[in-house]
Order: sequence, then C-alpha cells, then structure tokens
Amino acid sequence: MRVVTISATYGTAGGHIGPAVAEMLGVPFVDRAIPGAVAQDLGCSLEEALAHDDRAEHGLGRLLSSAIRLPTVTFGGVDMYVPGALPHAPEEFVRRTERVLKETARTRGGVFLGRAGAIVLADHPGALHVRLDAPLSRRIAQTATLSELGEREARKIIEDNDRARTAYIRHFYRADPADISLYHLVVDSTTIPVTTCVDLIVTAAEALG
Repeated sequence: MRVVTISATYGTAGGHIGPAVAEMLGVPFVDRAIPGAVAQDLGCSLEEALAHDDRAEHGLGRLLSSAIRLPTVTFGGVDMYVPGALPHAPEEFVRRTERVLKETARTRGGVFLGRAGAIVLADHPGALHVRLDAPLSRRIAQTATLSELGEREARKIIEDNDRARTAYIRHFYRADPADISLYHLVVDSTTIPVTTCVDLIVTAAEALG
C-alpha cells in the first residue's frame, strides 16, 4: 500500500495536489477524516478535536503562535504552549493523531496532508515524504489569483498560516517543517503546473514502493 506525506505551505495547492495523487495511486486522501477519528477515539466532540488539529482553520497551531491568546514561553523564537493553559491537554490530541496516522498507513495506505506526517511516518517502509513550498512572493500571487483576494490580505493569510504550522511542529516535534532533510522530494508548485507536480509525486511514490 502506497503511503505519501505532503507538507504544504499555504498557497502551494496542497489541497488540490493531495487528492489527485491519492486518486492516481488508488489510496485514500487522509485529511478531514483525521479529526473525526481522533474525536471518536477520545470520546470528545469533533469541534474539540478540530481545536487541537494542525490543519483546522482555528486549530492549536493558531493558539501556539499567539502570545496574546495563551500564556507562553519562547522556544527558538516561537511562542510555546505552557501545560495547563488549556482545559484539555493538547499533547493527548497530538498523540492520538499520530496513532490514527500510523494505523491508517499500516492498514490502508494513503496520502496524508500536514500534521507532521513526514516525522510521524518517518520510519514507515516505502513512505514518500514531500514538501510543497515556494518563495513568499509567488505564494501570495497564486493565492490572490485563485481566491480573488488582494495581495495584502493574501500575505496576511499566508504569514498567519506559516507561523501557526511552524509553531505546531516546533513545539511538539522540536523540528523545523522547512528542513529539507525531512523530505525525499521538494517541489515548487507555484511554477511547476499542478498536473506535473502530481505526476512527479506519483512517479516517486511508485519508485519507492
């Protein structure tokens, strides 16, 4: 069973590329199902699981990156969560998310978007780890074009997302999501067409498998 993890900065079309890769490989695209599985595992609401999810619009990464909204300490220039500041332990949600990723990869395979997949599944046999990234200026231009936003608003959305996801990875895994040593393949999907990116990833996944 094929396993691909995709770490995608905002504005690099990860939400388009991931499902297309999964379809071509004949495996599930594993994204929105993860919070639901975590909620069921913990016996909590979906809303609570989403509040601790890396990919959710108002997930834990946003809290970790905001010194105003949480009591924090600093780690490597990133505001960090202090245990006890939230009513439920974020670490428990992260561990359960890891369990869902590992179990799904083992039993079904899949294309996994975000949630530190390259780290969580680093030892999974035959897994391909991909990073979609590009210079900020090109991500802003692509986001503004696709969403019909102004460049100033697009920049704010991208910078907020970058900060949140970096905070999540640094806090829970003491790693930098931009570290290319975590990945087999790094692709600039703002200059390489999406269909070509999909073909590159599928070819690489089949070669590893």
